[in-house]
Amino acid sequence: MYSVILSTASRYLLILLLLFSVFLLLRGHNEPGGGFVGGLVAAAACALYFIANGLEAARKIVFFDPLRIAALGLLLAAASALPSLLLGNPFMTAVWIDTGIAPLGKVGTPLLFDLGVYFLVLGVTLTIIFSLAAEDRRS
Repeated sequence: MYSVILSTASRYLLILLLLFSVFLLLRGHNEPGGGFVGGLVAAAACALYFIANGLEAARKIVFFDPLRIAALGLLLAAASALPSLLLGNPFMTAVWIDTGIAPLGKVGTPLLFDLGVYFLVLGVTLTIIFSLAAEDRRS
């Protein structure tokens, strides 16, 4: 059942929820939040868009295959351990780089790990949602 109100609202909510998911991702260093919660909120935004506009419209807004997004996330999360090993520090020790930009501050491997978790959760959740939607469509 198509709803014009839900379809229109989902377009605006998609943008707001994606911005909120990035906020949660970046907030996760010092406060509750991080890659897992941010990825779930981003997947929920895409799920809302799917419910309002259909599977094909939702696949169009997700530019990449969700499994590729998950693979990228796994690669980023694994790569976040390499700088500490290359510097001779214990496994997964945080390595920080001062950017010199006041609002940005220091950037480090925890952000890279959180970004990897974000993409991994987003990709896996979207794969599950799209697979269930495609299966429901067939039956």
